[in-house]
Amino acid sequence: MPKVIRGFVRGVDAMNYFIGRIAMYLIFALIGVLMWSSVSKTFFEPTLWTLEMAQFVMVAFYVLGGPYAIQMGSNVRMDLFYGNWTMRQKAWMDAFTVLFLMFYLGVLLYGAIGSTAYSLGHFTGEPFSFFWGLFTTLITEGPSAAKEQMGFMERSPTAWRPYIWPVKTIMIIGVTLMLLQVTAEFFRDIGRIRGEEI
Repeated sequence: MPKVIRGFVRGVDAMNYFIGRIAMYLIFALIGVLMWSSVSKTFFEPTLWTLEMAQFVMVAFYVLGGPYAIQMGSNVRMDLFYGNWTMRQKAWMDAFTVLFLMFYLGVLLYGAIGSTAYSLGHFTGEPFSFFWGLFTTLITEGPSAAKEQMGFMERSPTAWRPYIWPVKTIMIIGVTLMLLQVTAEFFRDIGRIRGEEI
């Protein structure tokens, strides 16, 4: 395999390993939020933010930890025939089926980008041009001009009413990392088919 592909695979693996090892500790943040929810409901006045904050932390835990799970091979597989195959047969099947996952993640990423643009007040048109315009305005004219370019920002319809764009941004980051990781896995499978280990 070319050095560029080997470097890509190693770089993506290192990045997702680092992010995944940090994301795994979000479970303790989730436990803390849920514990505070129980304590506040029992001894104090119930808080408005705990349920949604727990959902947001769980989204970050799941989405940012997904690429790490793929890298470690801890995702669930249907192992009826696969377990008895040789490494080369497994690599052929993985290289074929990962293409479907790439397509799915591409569609999911496009939807996440559009949904994030919507949460920032962009209700019409293509989301990439909105983000490019927002970026160029931020660079050339500053944060206040960029804020004016955004429309009515989406909030949750609950009593707490948090902004939704932070969790949608985490979705974009997580799906992008997942797409990079499955691309690295694809290259790793191609290497196995050729008899090389990356």
